[in-house]
Amino acid sequence: MSLPKRDGVHDRYYLIHKPDTSPEVLAEADLCIQDILNGTARENHAAFPTVVRNHNGTPFLPDQLLERYLSRLPLKGFPYEKAVTFCDALRRLAGWQEIRYTQEKYIESQVQDRFFLVGERDDGFSVFPPCTVRPELPPEDVDDGLLHFACYVAVCHTVYGQSFESLTTEHILGLVSQLRPAMVKELKIHGSGKLPPSIQKRKTKHLTASANDAFATIRITARDCGEGACEEALTYLIEILEQPEFPRSYSIEFRGPEKIYLPIPGLPRKGVNQLFACAVRYPRLHVRMENYAGLAMREDEWYNNLSDESCAMPGTFAVFALGLEGPKWWRLVCDYLDRCDAEHSSLQEKFIHTFFEKYGFTAQSLPVLVHGVQSMQNLKPVKEFRTLIANEESLDALLEIKGHLEYYLPDESRSDKRTLAYLWRDVLWAIWGSSSENGGSKVIKSAPKDLKEKYRQVFA
Repeated sequence: MSLPKRDGVHDRYYLIHKPDTSPEVLAEADLCIQDILNGTARENHAAFPTVVRNHNGTPFLPDQLLERYLSRLPLKGFPYEKAVTFCDALRRLAGWQEIRYTQEKYIESQVQDRFFLVGERDDGFSVFPPCTVRPELPPEDVDDGLLHFACYVAVCHTVYGQSFESLTTEHILGLVSQLRPAMVKELKIHGSGKLPPSIQKRKTKHLTASANDAFATIRITARDCGEGACEEALTYLIEILEQPEFPRSYSIEFRGPEKIYLPIPGLPRKGVNQLFACAVRYPRLHVRMENYAGLAMREDEWYNNLSDESCAMPGTFAVFALGLEGPKWWRLVCDYLDRCDAEHSSLQEKFIHTFFEKYGFTAQSLPVLVHGVQSMQNLKPVKEFRTLIANEESLDALLEIKGHLEYYLPDESRSDKRTLAYLWRDVLWAIWGSSSENGGSKVIKSAPKDLKEKYRQVFA
């Protein structure tokens, strides 16, 4: 079969949304859709944009294939299960971000715009417009299969999307709840139904727990905070995060009778703090806490039930708890700091202050400071740091760091003198603050006589 010349960027793929698309190309697109369902289609991320190829090798954009597939489904008697099967297959093949927008726009056009009066976003802050059900809408015109698909799309935004996509989840479920409140209530109780029953609900002699993937929530109520209860809670968290369908940004709502928290001033006194403050008391559970942190830590993901000023990556409280236990866990702390969002996350500053007040500045502890200053903007010192660093051992450790500072940078930046200088400046600021400016003249002037030379080398 002879196909026309490809019309995509750099002749990389065929476009199929134009009215004059050739029948031969559309036939290949339909073959690609069938191959996606059969598992014989192939994706190609080698260049931009991503394409999907049928078994003949004919390439198409994933979102255009999805748009063509959905546009041919009946809105009355909407085949919910078929639509979900195709969307899941295409997501696994090409990735969520390749189909997210198309799914969202489909719900906007076929649910929001057909069934609702759409108002204006007049406050300047709302992401979505206010929507009210059309007063003349006959109930029989609203297809349950289509609304089930809307719920599926809503859940996908939470499960596979970035943390901010939960706003889309809330908006879509808000639409559905105005039409079929029982449908959303079922989601609130049971989630999407994809989690195993033993994870959806769990009850033991130590605790009662539940997980909901649709709303990205984990609830644990412990009858006691002993070793057995903490072990069961950690095991439950690990089992949840081992489920590929569970969101990576989520809430942990923990309740237990012992109201103790990590000894870090300024941390939010939330249940997740309480849980790991209890668990860290039992050395046998430390490896289990590390396992949870390893599964939980993901860049650009968050605990959803913390305020914006206390935003924290999942795994934060487990890492902080272990980090205060000793050097065995400091590599984990550095891995955590490397994944922190430098623009939005600052809770690690409170940990770093407590950490160095406890352990001082040593050859083992100082790498935490270097990773820490790169994990956020303008890590501030506390006044105790000047005293803690003012000894020969600590200054020698700091000079050793200075001599190998390039090891703390990505390979491509290690030879960049300006980047090294900026990093060293940030390290000095994190210890001495504004006194580190002007070559540290204030610090050197007030230094003990026997340490002045080492101070000069630090600020040289």
